[in-house]
Amino acid sequence: MRGDGQWESYESIVDRRIREAQEDGKFDGLRGAGRPLRGLHRADDENWWLRSYLERENVPTDVLLPTPLRLRREVERLPGTVAGMETEQEVRAAVAEVAARVAQWMRFPDGPRVAVPMPRADAIVEGWREGRAASVEAPSGLPAAGAPRAPSRWERFRRVLRGRRA
Repeated sequence: MRGDGQWESYESIVDRRIREAQEDGKFDGLRGAGRPLRGLHRADDENWWLRSYLERENVPTDVLLPTPLRLRREVERLPGTVAGMETEQEVRAAVAEVAARVAQWMRFPDGPRVAVPMPRADAIVEGWREGRAASVEAPSGLPAAGAPRAPSRWERFRRVLRGRRA
């Protein structure tokens, strides 16, 4: 306080430099000047910075899930993932990759205790074949001549039994 009863104003070095830069016009014409701030009127969210980072970097939100939930979602989406693949070997490789991650998690589980099904390559390949057959089906609605027919449930059961005896 000064001797005449008034307070002396204190200006920090940062405040002084900002004031001087404004007076010199160094902040004039900056990119984005005059435009509203994104998300300014959005509801208060304690993770706003994380959401904005994920949006800006185009990172899927699945990476934030615990491992078992992420694996479970991956197993559920597997038929859609393999739908665009060209060969059965590609499909089986994709299923084997997911199955290996599930098996690794089952050996050393972390996160919440959630049941994660092991993907079955034969079932997914069968669905992949049916999807391809439906897209390549003859215009008359009948299967194309010479196209292999899908094995019946009984034939698949016999194959499983033969595999157990071998």
